[in-house]
Amino acid sequence: MVTEMTKYDFILMSGDADAFLEKLQSVGVVDITRSLKPVDDKSEKLSARAEVYRKALSSLKAVEKADDPGQKPTDFAVEVMQTVREKEAIEAQLPQLRKDADELVPWGQFDTKSIERLKENGLKLHFYKTKAIDPAWKEQYALSEISNLGGYSYFVVVSDSDDYDFPLKELPAPDRNYAAVEQQIADLEAQVKEKDQRLAQLKTYEPQIQNELDKTLSKLDLHLANVAGEKAAEDYITVFEGFAPAECESALREMLDKESVFYIEDKAKVDDNPPIELKNNKFVSMFELLTDMYGRPKYDEFDPTVFISIFFMLFFAFCMGDMGYGLVLIVASLGLKKVLGNIAPLGVTLGIATTVVGFFFHTFFSMDMLEWSWLPEGVKRIMLPSQIAGYDGTMVLALLVGIVHLCLALIVKTYQTTKTKGFLNSLGTWGWTLLIVGGVIVGGLALMGVIDNEVTKWIVIVLGVISALGIFFLNDLHRNPLMNFGSGLWDTYNTATGLLGDVLSYLRLYALGLAGAKLGEAFNAIGVQALGDGGVGGWIAFILIVVIGHVLNIAMCVLGAFVHPLRLNFLEFFKNSGYEGTGRRYNPLSEINN
Repeated sequence: MVTEMTKYDFILMSGDADAFLEKLQSVGVVDITRSLKPVDDKSEKLSARAEVYRKALSSLKAVEKADDPGQKPTDFAVEVMQTVREKEAIEAQLPQLRKDADELVPWGQFDTKSIERLKENGLKLHFYKTKAIDPAWKEQYALSEISNLGGYSYFVVVSDSDDYDFPLKELPAPDRNYAAVEQQIADLEAQVKEKDQRLAQLKTYEPQIQNELDKTLSKLDLHLANVAGEKAAEDYITVFEGFAPAECESALREMLDKESVFYIEDKAKVDDNPPIELKNNKFVSMFELLTDMYGRPKYDEFDPTVFISIFFMLFFAFCMGDMGYGLVLIVASLGLKKVLGNIAPLGVTLGIATTVVGFFFHTFFSMDMLEWSWLPEGVKRIMLPSQIAGYDGTMVLALLVGIVHLCLALIVKTYQTTKTKGFLNSLGTWGWTLLIVGGVIVGGLALMGVIDNEVTKWIVIVLGVISALGIFFLNDLHRNPLMNFGSGLWDTYNTATGLLGDVLSYLRLYALGLAGAKLGEAFNAIGVQALGDGGVGGWIAFILIVVIGHVLNIAMCVLGAFVHPLRLNFLEFFKNSGYEGTGRRYNPLSEINN
């Protein structure tokens, strides 16, 4: 949910601005309205400095810390970046040198001075390679074979006249000794190793770099807040606008009264464009990063995170659809907890959901558990049937879940429109929701036999009439009825065509799950073929094929299971619920801003 905010206007003498903002920064709850990008020379320098620290920390992330910290640098981040640049410059030379070495290998070791002396005496060396040396060449030319590598013979021909001619295309003469190039490569690799060792030593000072980054970001934040103040009375007075959660109101008021600061306090309104802080329980808060990928709600919008938490998790599990893959996700997320950080709990949650859904889909590493004779029949009966009304059970379920998702979006849109515009100004939205959601509910009850055909007919007629009034005649009470009717026809066309496409979009849940299952089945089948009669070699091949195959399949399934459920939430749900997501993130002044 969106946290309620209180708006503050702080009015103080310009000379007291710095001290006051530092006080607010120590409290850490007030979001001063300010730019998030550099606005002057000082902020540019602070931002550039912070970027150096960030790059230094990023460069040290994959480095193993050395036991010996070495000489303490005067500037931690600068030396890290300088060492990284020097290392990259050295490494940039190695590919060409290795290529040159490969080209020089066939010619072995030779003395370039000797070649020069031959030239001075009128003798010239010509270099060639061929699949096979013609014996006649040895009789006609002064030919000497140097080496035979990769199916080619490398040889030289000595000539003493300018009218020399040979039936093969001549190769460029090697300008360096192979051993010299190898030594140069070894020297550069040693320098790279030295740079790596220095980076390992600098890893010891990572906490200090992080601390400097935090200080720099705090200074930058404080400066941006300071320059955001509006000057008045010939710059003698500065006015700051800020927001803080309403729950902090009493504590903040006590601090401000103690500091004798003049301020105006008021409940934040939508027009104030207050920052957005989301307050959810532990489960829902794991999915806030997905909401932030699209955009935080406006101050008068609903928080979509609770809906994303349920449906993204369900859709992800749908796309994976394998109990074994779910268990792998749980183990991988727990094992990589240090690497994944805050994402690890989300990975475990998605793994649990995949395990549960995979069980009901009776799939374990692409094997159908309904075919397991040892599995109790009572357990099999609670699994999803392979066919529902003659169609694939998973496909039918995907469409049903999609319909529920869209109906929920329409209900949310109706509630939100009524909340912001009032009931009378949202009759058109009410009409569509009654027609679609009501029609789905009535149709479902009729299919289940809860209500008979006659009752269904009359309910549909009543729903249609009431909905038509809202859609065609009452969609805007301040507009000409003919305009309302025309607008209703246009909305009918868009809704009829758009809603059908939206429902069909949920078939991707079935298609992705099916694709992953079939690919897994293929790896299982290939593994069984490789197993053959069950010998040691067969078992080794079987294990390699099955393990590698399923690891690749899991990686591809995870990618699809992340992207497509995100799309269904961001496009289908957000579009039909009217969610905009243009709010700005709550970013209070605090002493450490990462």
